Amino acid sequence: MVPAQQPPVASSLTATDAVAPEAREACAAPAAHAAGAGSAARAASTALEADPLHHPDPVVVADAAATENLLRCWVRETGTEVPSAGECLELPLGDGLLLRALVRYRSAAGWHRFGRAELVSGPGQTSGTGRERAEGEREGRTETQAGESARAADAVTVAALLARSAGVAGAAGVEESPGAVADWGAAASGDDGVSPAHVADLAGRVADSVRRTAHFVADRRAAAEPGPAGTPFLRSEQALLLGHPLHPTPKSREGLGDAEAAACSPELRGALRLHWFAVDRELVAAGEGVLPSWASSGRRAGGDPDGPQADRLGVAGTARIMTALRGEDAPPPPEGTVPVPLHPWQARELSHREDVRTLLDTGGLHDLGQGGGLWSPTSSVRTVCRPGTPWMLKLSLGLRITNSRRENLRKELLRGAEVHRLLEAGLGAEWRGAHPGFDIVRDPAWIGVDLPGGTGGPAAASGFDTVLRQNPFGASDRAHCLAGLVAERPWPGAHASHLAEVVHRLSARTGRPVPTVAAEWFLRYLDAVVLPILWLDGHAGIALEAHQQNSLVLLDEDGWPVGGRYRDNQGYYFRDSAAAALEARLPGIGRASDTFVPDAVADERFAYYLGINHLLGLVGAFGAQGLTDERVLLAGLRRFLAGQGAATGSPLPARLLEAPVLRCKANLLTRLHGLDELVGPVETQSVYVPYPNPLVLAAPASVLTALAGAGA
Repeated sequence: MVPAQQPPVASSLTATDAVAPEAREACAAPAAHAAGAGSAARAASTALEADPLHHPDPVVVADAAATENLLRCWVRETGTEVPSAGECLELPLGDGLLLRALVRYRSAAGWHRFGRAELVSGPGQTSGTGRERAEGEREGRTETQAGESARAADAVTVAALLARSAGVAGAAGVEESPGAVADWGAAASGDDGVSPAHVADLAGRVADSVRRTAHFVADRRAAAEPGPAGTPFLRSEQALLLGHPLHPTPKSREGLGDAEAAACSPELRGALRLHWFAVDRELVAAGEGVLPSWASSGRRAGGDPDGPQADRLGVAGTARIMTALRGEDAPPPPEGTVPVPLHPWQARELSHREDVRTLLDTGGLHDLGQGGGLWSPTSSVRTVCRPGTPWMLKLSLGLRITNSRRENLRKELLRGAEVHRLLEAGLGAEWRGAHPGFDIVRDPAWIGVDLPGGTGGPAAASGFDTVLRQNPFGASDRAHCLAGLVAERPWPGAHASHLAEVVHRLSARTGRPVPTVAAEWFLRYLDAVVLPILWLDGHAGIALEAHQQNSLVLLDEDGWPVGGRYRDNQGYYFRDSAAAALEARLPGIGRASDTFVPDAVADERFAYYLGINHLLGLVGAFGAQGLTDERVLLAGLRRFLAGQGAATGSPLPARLLEAPVLRCKANLLTRLHGLDELVGPVETQSVYVPYPNPLVLAAPASVLTALAGAGA
């Protein structure tokens, strides 16, 4: 492994950047506001330079969002210092080129906002005056000094140039997870590093992501009501028009045609019918266990509902659920078969596979076509829900969405069912006793297809496995995916996000300032959602991959956080140190599901997913959307971690409070190396980089005073 250099810590984490009056004209008007400046500064910023996300052309919006993501990724993954708001981020690319972008907002938590990127060429790469820049912008060019010019750089160009720069020159501060890929420079010269093919692949995926995002924005703006429709749960699932703010290709979906996208995309409020296959019962695999009481309606079709096996899963019980979901009016499948659902895209792809064709030809499979009611895709694209049904379905989907093909692995199906049994064996009751407002969205059942034969016994047929997930949310449940709650709304005249709408509504109702309400909302959120997650780690040795898209918050009728849910059968880390205690709770746990990991791995992933992605991401959203001072929230988070958090016994609070540098997943570098995050050992699925920890900075007394004013 090439030793990684640590990026500067203190210099890159100044929480508040005042906009300098002498901000360089080359960066356009000094429009941005500082990380702690709040709503007034945000309004001033907008008055001087309109938010690119509000541009009337959806293509411009999509390109600006993609460029912003690339720059956020770059500065985080390379340890590049972000200058003060109103100044320029300048990235030397070599060969006399410089990439430059206005810093609109500088975030201590990493949710920076940038203006338009431009490529400067020439000997000195020094900017001209603001007037010269404005005149040049009308022609797509900015004249600077003699022999120098600057042109607007679109997201695909930015992606290609950054990738090329990374491969040629290397970058400080990048290190690998054990056994993964080395730093930028070493990767460029190695066989498994940043190759021209990977650079081209990145540029192509950025182009695909931009094109799809532009379509999503145009469609949502054209709706009679731009805000999403449907239940609160589905609204938040459909709100991620721009996607992950720190991913280079958040909306890339390789292989999904435009016609299919209309039905398969949550951003387009799509709805689809499942494609059904009848599978020879001897080839069907299913999870064992007791049918949960909340799913009793799923057994109303087929068999004796009062029989001795009516409340059991296995192939027979799961077959009854499948028959009910397919619909009572559907023609019965052939005798001796079980109906198995597939995503329509997946069904089309599998029909071309030789092993599937053989089963179809020999009668092991029967293609029943599409049928049943309409299902709505959630934010993951592959998981679908239907109002009034006790189940959601997490379908296998071979599309490469962002970094990975989303086909379910058998060990993940076993893991979800195993966690359900563990909770039912007593851990769930203990958890509810301590935190009655929080639970896991259960994955108690699954169904799949095993190919016949082979010396090793039946082999799981990749692409058929489906998770049966609990659907606990009704029309009146105010359950929101956190990523959807904070997702930016790319149209003018509206609150920046649903979170901003909630905070402003609470401010109006209570008569208190928006920053004060925002700080209180954050503190209540820590109690309702974060504390139970820490409890599970401290009490049972289970760390959750609780990033923002996996985390749901329950709001009361006023909009305050009162509870939460976690979802994802992939994202459990059983600590090796807890193996004996977990074995005592559920004998055999983890053997088939491959869920135990060394404590060091659990610590690293928990710190990233809950600490950086979830908590610091939420802090950054509050700041970037002008709701409150990030320093206030960081101070409140520190106090929470030192008090209630530490009392849970989880090692994460101390790590977040004391480690000057954490390890952070590098989505751009992971993409550049062509890694699929769902393939291989958990230790080597992604590239991690050093990340300066903003929580190590001591909060000034003025910030603590402001926090006290929030009612903490």
